[in-house]
Amino acid sequence: MQRRPRRGALIALSSVLISALVTGSVVPAAADTYPRQRGIDVQEYVFRVSVLDETDEIRGLATTEIRFVESGVGEVYLDLTGRTGGRDEGMTVEGVWVATGAAEDVVMAGSPETAELGTRAGFSHTGDRLRIELPEPATAEERVFVTVAYRGVPVTGLIIGPNKYGDRTFFSDNWPSKARNWLPTVDHIAEKARMQMVITAPTQYQVISNGLLVEETDIAPGLRRTHWRQSIPIPPWNYMVGIARFAVDHLGVYRGVPVQTWVYAQDRDAGFYDFSYPTREVLGFLSDQVGPYAYEKLANVQSNSVRGGMEAATAILYGDDSVSGTRSLRWRDVIIHEIAHQWFGNAVTESDWDDAWLSEGFATYFTSLFIEHTYGRDEFARRMGGTRGGIFEFYDSRPEYTIVHDNLSDMSQVLTRMQYQKGAWILHMLRHRVGTETFWQGIRRYYARYFNGQASTAQFRAVMEEVSGQDLEQFFQQWLYQGSAGLLLDGDWHYENGNVELSLAQRQAGGTVYRMPVTLEFVGVDGDVARVEIEVSETERAYSIPVEFEPGEITIDPDTWLLARARLGVR
Repeated sequence: MQRRPRRGALIALSSVLISALVTGSVVPAAADTYPRQRGIDVQEYVFRVSVLDETDEIRGLATTEIRFVESGVGEVYLDLTGRTGGRDEGMTVEGVWVATGAAEDVVMAGSPETAELGTRAGFSHTGDRLRIELPEPATAEERVFVTVAYRGVPVTGLIIGPNKYGDRTFFSDNWPSKARNWLPTVDHIAEKARMQMVITAPTQYQVISNGLLVEETDIAPGLRRTHWRQSIPIPPWNYMVGIARFAVDHLGVYRGVPVQTWVYAQDRDAGFYDFSYPTREVLGFLSDQVGPYAYEKLANVQSNSVRGGMEAATAILYGDDSVSGTRSLRWRDVIIHEIAHQWFGNAVTESDWDDAWLSEGFATYFTSLFIEHTYGRDEFARRMGGTRGGIFEFYDSRPEYTIVHDNLSDMSQVLTRMQYQKGAWILHMLRHRVGTETFWQGIRRYYARYFNGQASTAQFRAVMEEVSGQDLEQFFQQWLYQGSAGLLLDGDWHYENGNVELSLAQRQAGGTVYRMPVTLEFVGVDGDVARVEIEVSETERAYSIPVEFEPGEITIDPDTWLLARARLGVR
């Protein structure tokens, strides 16, 4: 269905959200995966969403500020899941308006009682794609404000239902591209914009979202409007809303950042205790070691929309069972991981879903780095070594799996545990390859260069080559773009005439051959110890290594730097 624009059509913001709902027509489905529209740059969204207890249907009025980077653009596309196949779920678009820059003060103000939205625009809504006609082709650097009025029951993205106590709640779950199920956006992993969330909900609820609180006003009997503003650009999968009966703990301001805990009212004491540690300690560690925290606040939020954690910028979601009052090690590590995402994944966002390891591998490794800093090298080594077996087991069944994807179209395949575990190991081996001091120098330069922007694997590699002076092409290629879990080393040795005669072979499936430095530790029968580093770069090779004493034992990779399995016998 397509409607022609009618110039001069005006509408009040309040009338859209309060007026009676009308039924829209059903449109056929169409897939939308990767493509972003050329020629536009989203600057800011204002989402005005109303929820009620009597229905799961939401009503929305969303305004998008768009800057055109090319001339001649005559239409704009937003992602919004429609009602398809006769189902009851999905969004029905009731109207679209386009305004010019002169309308900025009113349409982007969040929640004025009355505002002129501009010219009514023609649109068509097919599947997940909303096409909007502009009154006339745009010119470069022109700004327009597109407002969409819509309603419906979200298929997903906004989870409406009881929490573990049976209380009704509303929580977002937008990763990787599910924001479109309840918010009209350019729903791409790296399309960053400022955002305002204006929620009208029954007064029994409190509302949290990204950024800083702007307003809480009781606007009608039993209804409250809550307005949050996120002033630092973030992508749609980072947008967050939580609507529930919360207990809220304001933990003070740490290094200029307000720190908060939001948990179910029934979990007040246990939740305040659990989330008060190690939040500030992780903030301090990452600020010192990597660079400044990007955002206006940091809140830990209990929810029923995720099982583990979800790193929504400034307001991190944790699962129903995250609160126990025991500060369990499992949830301690989840807290560290999700806070690390505020640096990697949020402030520096991967430019494509194919590069998701730049988020999950980094957050996983920086969790271990915080543990190394806080609890010592032995605990760190146990964590790293403990994941090696699972990586090799994964590759037993999927030997061709690569960490960097190749233009995925199925969003359910964006992540496996390999982006987390093997991704962390790749960073760990890179640290060993370039040296710890150089590694940290590279991390700080990478973060500073792409702060509040986007980055690719190639750009990360380029930074690490700059600081190390090394050509890292082969390292990145073998660990990120080809299959195989890691090195499978098989060999034997004997001691003869002051030398260890060592034969070592790589046994990876599929003919994969790695080039990696490998540390050997020789332990003599009298307790003498010696170490040497060799280069493994061939399918099979013999080494003759001078050692001043006869070893009784040889250990490969004694300091846990290598993603490898090794079997070494005496001949």
